[in-house]
Amino acid sequence: MVSWFLLMLQLLLVLRIAVGFSISKPNCVDHCGDVKIPYPFGIGTDCYYNRSYEITCNASFGSSKPFLRQINLEVLNISGPGAVNDVFRFDLIVKVSLPRKNICESSGVKKIISYDLKGTSYLFSAFYNKLMMEGCESRAVMKSQNGTILASCASICASDDFNMIDTNGNGDGRCTASIGLDIDFDYFEIEVVFKQQTNSNSCNASVALIDNDFVSNLTGSLSNLANFRTALQWKSKFPPQVCDGGRMESGICSCPQFYEGNPYLPNGCQVVQECENCKTYCDATYNYTLDLTSNYYVTYHCKRHSLFRRASFLAFFIGAGVVLLALGFYWLYRFVKRRREIKQKAKHFKRNGGLLLQQQMSSDEGVVETTKLFTVTELEKATDNFNDNRILGQGGQGMVYKGMLMDGKIVAIKTAKKVDESQVEQFINELVILSRINHRNVVKVLGCCLETEVPILVYEFIPNGTLYELIHDQGQEFHLNWKMRLKIAAESAEAVAYLHSSSSAPIYHRDIKSTNILLDEKYRAKVSDFGTSKAINIDQTHVTTVVLGTYGYLDPEYFQSNQFTEKSDVYSFGVVLVELITGKKPICPTGNGGWINLATEFLTGMEEGRVLDMLDARIINEGKEDEFMAIVEIARKCLNMNGKQRPTMKEIAVYLDGIRSSHIPIKREHGHVNSNQGVTEVIYANDGPFGNAVFSSENDPPACSIELQPLMDTKYFTANVV
Repeated sequence: MVSWFLLMLQLLLVLRIAVGFSISKPNCVDHCGDVKIPYPFGIGTDCYYNRSYEITCNASFGSSKPFLRQINLEVLNISGPGAVNDVFRFDLIVKVSLPRKNICESSGVKKIISYDLKGTSYLFSAFYNKLMMEGCESRAVMKSQNGTILASCASICASDDFNMIDTNGNGDGRCTASIGLDIDFDYFEIEVVFKQQTNSNSCNASVALIDNDFVSNLTGSLSNLANFRTALQWKSKFPPQVCDGGRMESGICSCPQFYEGNPYLPNGCQVVQECENCKTYCDATYNYTLDLTSNYYVTYHCKRHSLFRRASFLAFFIGAGVVLLALGFYWLYRFVKRRREIKQKAKHFKRNGGLLLQQQMSSDEGVVETTKLFTVTELEKATDNFNDNRILGQGGQGMVYKGMLMDGKIVAIKTAKKVDESQVEQFINELVILSRINHRNVVKVLGCCLETEVPILVYEFIPNGTLYELIHDQGQEFHLNWKMRLKIAAESAEAVAYLHSSSSAPIYHRDIKSTNILLDEKYRAKVSDFGTSKAINIDQTHVTTVVLGTYGYLDPEYFQSNQFTEKSDVYSFGVVLVELITGKKPICPTGNGGWINLATEFLTGMEEGRVLDMLDARIINEGKEDEFMAIVEIARKCLNMNGKQRPTMKEIAVYLDGIRSSHIPIKREHGHVNSNQGVTEVIYANDGPFGNAVFSSENDPPACSIELQPLMDTKYFTANVV
């Protein structure tokens, strides 16, 4: 089918040549019989390029047949750029009728035949020919003059006695083989070997070099044919002046693209018919054939008017320009935004005391080793842009997020509330002081970020939550036993005592409560949240400030005087001790809709002699009564209304350590509490914990059931002390 397709294509192209343009020289015959004779071939004087291309037209066969005069072979077809311009394989092929040589003239097992084109302008084509062998159980080997094997095959007949089929044969006594070397040759010989003796009467073998198309269309036996169709390659290369109407490439003439005709003739190349009426320009489409010979033919068509082309180009360039302009504006926007962000970060850094902090860090090597200035980009990556899923908790001073730094370290990142610019120096000083703290029971400050509107602090991450959650969350599977409560109380007391007396400058925590005591992986206490802490001079005894703190832990003396002392931290710690031994929350509702604080209820219970009834039922069987009463006594001393009569945190730490070691250092004071303590119970009206306060006595308060309220300012309530 492929061969028929190519044949029809060539016929159509030959018809185009016949109709559209001349293929021979003027006044010369352009055909002999059915064969077209294009120049440089020709019939008659001055009609061919030289004698190698002289054609004689012999009419003695009943019909005219062309012959190549130089080699006296019948010409069956001439192809090349001058005749089949649209098939873009620039091989110049003459297909001739080659006489078959008899290999059965005498008996024997080996026959040799040869063909010779030496001294002519033609070569046997290695690409367009195949070796073909016919004859049962025979083998043919084709060699060049120097002995190089060009092709070989064996023909086998399938039968009952011998049914083996060779890879080159098909079992019907015929085989074919392609030429192994892609080099045209002017001589070859074929050696035929028979398996057994034959004679001229019994020999049925034939062998030939045959054109590929002829092999595909062959019917019948080779031995019945007198001649074989064979393809010859033009060997001559022409000088450039011969290629008058076309262009010369490797000695071969061809018409330029969009032209057709005979390039060997003056003005022999003409515009293809499809392109003649194009108003703009012609375009070509290359269509590959299906015969795997790398041939392809071309179809032509006109392109649209140049106006459309210009419009297309204009649209393309406008579109490209718009895209480039948009990209330029986007880049400029990003650049300006980036510069603005950098300036804003620098402004925030300066306003938040970054220069002061750098100065402090450069003058204190200890701070440099422990404190790092983080960029906001680092912290955004660490918290997934401060994702709500990373929130650990929210306190009075800001939001706390869980984050992971680039080195894989897990940290707690606290975003502060808006800071007054007048307090920046104080904030930096406190950060520097806290950076110097190196105590196992104090949460370590790793660094800060000052590039945001409000400062961001970075702490070590403590995994097991707060003491408040362990005491009051009844849904937790983990049980906080008495031994652990003693350990947490002692460790917390040591940390606060260190802040008060062992650090380089005394620090008042100002917000000691169970939510600010964290538990690490081994349930060791870690005091945290220094957002309201104050560093004081060593000779100072108090800090006068607006009342800040968490209701339930707030020192009444501080509440009345606005003067915060180290004993105010002691009072708050006393409330934590009461939480540990009673399991109750710092504030709880009364039966009539008011609120009572735990410290007042505890002191009232001591006065009425029912302290043991207030102990947490979960731990009542885990400790000794002396231990419980010793802690009760420490808590009572911490909650003394007169701050001067409260013990120091250092003393409390020693007491608690003694209790843990089973050396009870404190004896219980029997009887009622000293009246000058002014036992006070705070009852709130229906307004809840933020309403106006009055003080009264209330027996048998109900169990606490509300969550701890966060930081409060004095502007939310007033109080009268009885």
